[in-house]
Amino acid sequence: MYSESDVLDYVNEEDIKFIRLAFFDLNGVQKNVSILASQLESAFKNGVSFDASAIYGFESPEKSDLFLHPDPTTLSVLPWRPNTGKVARMFCNIRYPDGRAYEKDSRAILQNAVKAAKDAGVEFMFGTEIEFYLFKLDEKGEPTKIPFDNAGYMDIAPEDKGENIRREICFTLEQMGIQPESSHHEEGPGQNEIDFHYSDAVTAADNAATFKWIVRTRAAQNGLYADFSPKPLADKAGSGFHINMSCADASKRKNILAGILACSKEIAYYLNSSENSYKRLGEHKAPRFVAWGNENRSTIIRVPATTSDDAERLEIRSADCECNIYIALTLLIYAAIEGIKKNLLPPEPVTENLFERGAAGAKNCDVLPATLSEAKKIAEQSEFVKEALGL
Repeated sequence: MYSESDVLDYVNEEDIKFIRLAFFDLNGVQKNVSILASQLESAFKNGVSFDASAIYGFESPEKSDLFLHPDPTTLSVLPWRPNTGKVARMFCNIRYPDGRAYEKDSRAILQNAVKAAKDAGVEFMFGTEIEFYLFKLDEKGEPTKIPFDNAGYMDIAPEDKGENIRREICFTLEQMGIQPESSHHEEGPGQNEIDFHYSDAVTAADNAATFKWIVRTRAAQNGLYADFSPKPLADKAGSGFHINMSCADASKRKNILAGILACSKEIAYYLNSSENSYKRLGEHKAPRFVAWGNENRSTIIRVPATTSDDAERLEIRSADCECNIYIALTLLIYAAIEGIKKNLLPPEPVTENLFERGAAGAKNCDVLPATLSEAKKIAEQSEFVKEALGL
């Protein structure tokens, strides 16, 4: 946990020449501006201005100056950049010229949610499981839809051609201070998954965002394209962003579960934020049914089997990687708080496979929105979403 003075000393001692100041637009797309190391002290003190009117979802041109204030605790050297004249990255908080926090800064929105949880007497931990495809490039270097291999779930080399790239990714993560937990080939051809050890909400979001950047970088260095879209191949498994959520107070788990289920349709627009998202849901273990089950992958929330009470967690299976990760975790936290405050209790767990025809009807399960427009309409009408995001 570096302080500003620690970072300034480190940058000088390690011959770091450039600092990338990273932040996110409202879609969760990472942006950055690079500054020389000589400007870092000023950046800590005064921030670095940028044109907010050029960022999706931010300000209009007539009053568009915002400032990036680097978070020293997020300093990380980029291992794929040269050792001479190193490049480091820090995530930033966004503020107005007068120092006020910018209300559309999704990282700050998540920080506020974490504080709200602590005020409510709970603290949440998150671990993520992120799926992606590796596709070949054409002769012009443009992405194709030709998978890098034709391997299947947990296959090994030589069928699994992504083995070496996943190893490179995991090494890079470790070099940047991020702890991957496991990796394997997924169901689809050229599809891969890497899972993360649990951490606090902001760190989990920072790590997931960094991970996507690393994967794209390492893939490109190997002449490939990394695709995080929910349904890149129409007849193959989609890619999910599975979110594991736990709370130290196990007695509140049922309330947390019930709160997330109760809000699931209202927050679907933010967990599944593209038209393509709704082509994934409902097939290949991507659930649409608003239900939960022990070990049941056909429900939107699964309680995985465990050999330890301390490891008890909820796995939210409906989200995908095109969401704004910070906003997604924010809404899950507030939904959990809602369940705790109202002492909500979940329905009985579903034991059937809800992908089988007729099973959902037999259980009278509600379903997530079928399209992006439907999800958007529900979100716009939600008082819960408006309050959680300050809209």
